[in-house]
Amino acid sequence: MNDHKILKNSYFDSVTLMSTTVSIKKEMNLSELVMFMGTEMNKEMIKSVGLYHPDMDLAEPNDLIIACTITHENKLWADEVVKRLSSRKKSSHTEVQSPKTISQAKEQLDANLAVISVPGIYAAHEAFKALENNMHVMLFSDNVSIEDEVALKKLGQSKDLLVMGPDCGTAIINGKGLCFANQVKRGPIGLVAASGTGLQEVTVIIDRFNGGISEGIGVGGRDLSEQVGGIMMLKGIDALDNDPDTQVIVLISKPPHKSVHEAIINRLQTITKPVVVCFLDAKNTTSIPGVHFVSTLTEAAVMALSLCGIQTPSLTILDHDIMTQISSLRQYFKPNQNAIKGLFCGGTLTAEALSVIRPFVNHLTSNVAKKAEEKMKDPLKSEGHNLVDLGDDIFTQGKPHPMIEPSIRNDRIILEAKRPETAVILLDFELGIGSHADPVGVTLPAIEEAIQISKQLGKKIVFVAYVCGTNQDYQGLVSAEERLHRAGVILGQTNAHAAIIAAHLVQEGSHEHSKTV
Repeated sequence: MNDHKILKNSYFDSVTLMSTTVSIKKEMNLSELVMFMGTEMNKEMIKSVGLYHPDMDLAEPNDLIIACTITHENKLWADEVVKRLSSRKKSSHTEVQSPKTISQAKEQLDANLAVISVPGIYAAHEAFKALENNMHVMLFSDNVSIEDEVALKKLGQSKDLLVMGPDCGTAIINGKGLCFANQVKRGPIGLVAASGTGLQEVTVIIDRFNGGISEGIGVGGRDLSEQVGGIMMLKGIDALDNDPDTQVIVLISKPPHKSVHEAIINRLQTITKPVVVCFLDAKNTTSIPGVHFVSTLTEAAVMALSLCGIQTPSLTILDHDIMTQISSLRQYFKPNQNAIKGLFCGGTLTAEALSVIRPFVNHLTSNVAKKAEEKMKDPLKSEGHNLVDLGDDIFTQGKPHPMIEPSIRNDRIILEAKRPETAVILLDFELGIGSHADPVGVTLPAIEEAIQISKQLGKKIVFVAYVCGTNQDYQGLVSAEERLHRAGVILGQTNAHAAIIAAHLVQEGSHEHSKTV
């Protein structure tokens, strides 16, 4: 039975709603549960999951819509959901009276940075208020118009203020991680990134090899589009070039628009510090003294460390022990068992794996692919080699992002294990601020079930995984890796390293790639 309730003027931020939906659903034994603010986009999401009711058309953006499927009649279910949701909201705040507006925060706390996570219909307005109060902005909200983004960034540029976002998920400012970020050491490497998980991956690798981060500036995924023109990427470069604590600059993005690429190249010709540029899957024919172009996140981190005088072991060459293990495992695959199924929580990690695995196999597809021949026809349907970003909107409508609730990946793991062609299942796990408290723990039952299913089907599948995290992250990197290892999962040192391992397990391509990428 479907039921719903609309709470007038009951605002909850999207992070709270996403992070508590799954746990409340499980605690109350509800078949389905969605909790959204009453924006038009959210109403469409509710329709897409089959819980729509005409009453919802009357909801305003500041009204909370709760809808669920219950297996028994319980007229008080909504009151219990609100009670649990409110208790979590209260427990996440201190007893100190919080400012109610950006202006109050500026006055009471002398704040110089505002993190904004409100429905997109309000987000630009709040961001303008922050800029007017001479505050930098991290705009976590999405669904902000491209026109508002350009206006905000031009205003920030004129006032010498950063506008990180919209849809900016990660930043590290003055040593403090914002939204989704890992606990990393301070140091001389500064980053500007149009990718949240890309920024996380590079900072994590730098931290693991005793490097450190001065600043990590996120700019949002649209910043390097033709319409926005890379306004904040260019401003971030200027800020790090003038920062005395930054010795090396790293730029991370998917391929920029041609005009933006030219603007960045022109700026880099006048830079005073060494720069590492990682535009994933972009072809580069430019040579600039002091600027180092690389093709993967791993290479970006390794090059940045090298420029700081820190040498790392090879992270793109498989050692003898791994190659021996791969050779041993390959003999158990059946003749028709030759496919990699990548199930990712991080979108940029999916894109990096695509670029790494491409030379090894034929007919690789992904929902993050830019090339028409590599684009999945339907991310919900698996065929051949697939790398799927489960953070895509098609998977998160009515559900939290898999970095917040990775258990939404479990059903897909079981489904892929049952497919005759599946040889390797490739996974990522993100630790750190904002991510699930135990992403490995909630995924292990599905991994173990998948391994048992494959045995019952008379075949063997191999799990390969990478944990993006540091020893300082509260979830515990060592514990996460040890539990995966005990479950028989092969671990990569980086996301690219894990992708190389997966590729070697099913390698079809040229043998010149048999050791490196």
